[in-house]
Amino acid sequence: MNLFDFNLTLPITDPTWVFFLVLIIILFAPMILGRLHIPHIIGMILAVVFMVRGIIIPIAHHVAGGGNSDQTVQAQADTEEVQANSDAAVRQPLKGKSDTDKVAAMTAGWHEDANGKWYQNTDGTYFSNGFQDIDGVTYSFDENGYIQTGWVEKGVKDYYFNEDGSYDPSKVRPMLALTFDDGPGEYTDELLDCLEQNNAHATFFMLGQNVSSYPDAPKRMLELGCEIGSHSWDHTQLTTIDLDAVAKQFSDTDDALIQACGQAASVARAPYGDGNSDIYNTVNKPFFMWSLDTEDWKLLDADADYSAVMNGDLTDGTIILMHDIHEPSVKAALRLIPDLIAQGYKLVTVSEMAEAKNVTLQNACYVDFWPSTLSNGDVPGYQGGSDAAASADGTDGTSDASADSSDGSTDSSDGSEDYSDGSSDDGRTNPVGFTRSYGSDCSYQAIGYERWRLLWM
Repeated sequence: MNLFDFNLTLPITDPTWVFFLVLIIILFAPMILGRLHIPHIIGMILAVVFMVRGIIIPIAHHVAGGGNSDQTVQAQADTEEVQANSDAAVRQPLKGKSDTDKVAAMTAGWHEDANGKWYQNTDGTYFSNGFQDIDGVTYSFDENGYIQTGWVEKGVKDYYFNEDGSYDPSKVRPMLALTFDDGPGEYTDELLDCLEQNNAHATFFMLGQNVSSYPDAPKRMLELGCEIGSHSWDHTQLTTIDLDAVAKQFSDTDDALIQACGQAASVARAPYGDGNSDIYNTVNKPFFMWSLDTEDWKLLDADADYSAVMNGDLTDGTIILMHDIHEPSVKAALRLIPDLIAQGYKLVTVSEMAEAKNVTLQNACYVDFWPSTLSNGDVPGYQGGSDAAASADGTDGTSDASADSSDGSTDSSDGSEDYSDGSSDDGRTNPVGFTRSYGSDCSYQAIGYERWRLLWM
């Protein structure tokens, strides 16, 4: 604590007052004894400085209006945190050139200078680099101790602070998870350029047999904060092979990824979306389906692909399925990524979304992270939290988000026959009237899927 930087709120037992009394004794002792020496003169000077800085200036400031409760709150801030984690603000002492404007402030409470608004504690410190409750209101302070407004990002979560700096829990930035299957391919790098330019993340479910052809792609994905996932080695339908073969499909893909970027896939997606609990446990990774199927593999038209996303169900927590092996799909993504961000969406990986929604991923299948799905208890590993506040009554803009896909599609999954090399599907389409449907473990209902597979594969 700075000896000469205090105010009248200091308790009488504070060491500063003790020092003041000692100075008074030193000052008046020579008068009593009738003698005056140099040490006494020094004591008198110190006493004068002390009285001017510690008493007269604060009183003058108070009389001039500096003690107005609207400008300076003469109270110590509460120490209650927004949440019990590392997001809480820390106390910083006034020091360094960056604190020049703050040093001039002599009283505790709110202050404002050319750089913004900040809060000084009675011990001379100020809050910085985190969240802090003051008089029952939550504020966010930047690294220099000034309040932040607008969206503030802490880890994978975003918080909104009003113009006065107060936290607004009613505002939630919606999240979307863009996912791309069957790559990497010749258009993947262009897609990564767009993600980098827009500070957006995506998840890539790659085929192991394609990784060696584009070994730099997985490495760059990780560098940009994207997530690498496995889509098997060669897009084999997993339910038609034994579990040992299933394990090999994914272990071989992991080996290829480790060779390319030094890391195995953290998540997985079953080819055609056809999996079950035995497969998930064998592979030992979280599996992901999707809640918005663009059918880009069938449309092969950038405008149609763009419309499928922008006019689709973009409820907070939606997982979008696309393919980066198709040029029209990537061209559509180059348009929709900045447009989605401009509309207020945050584009994250599937694991980032799970973390933001308080979900601990398990060896299970995930279709979406809609508020209604969370509140219905249909998301494995959900730990509870505000994301379920919208509940299942449809207030989040969805009618139902259970394990059924409910994206209203009348087609199958990512089931294009061009899975391995980006070639066309020879004009084949899924039979009219086929409805995608999942059981509780996200596996296809046998009759519907087998009908499609037998007719078109």
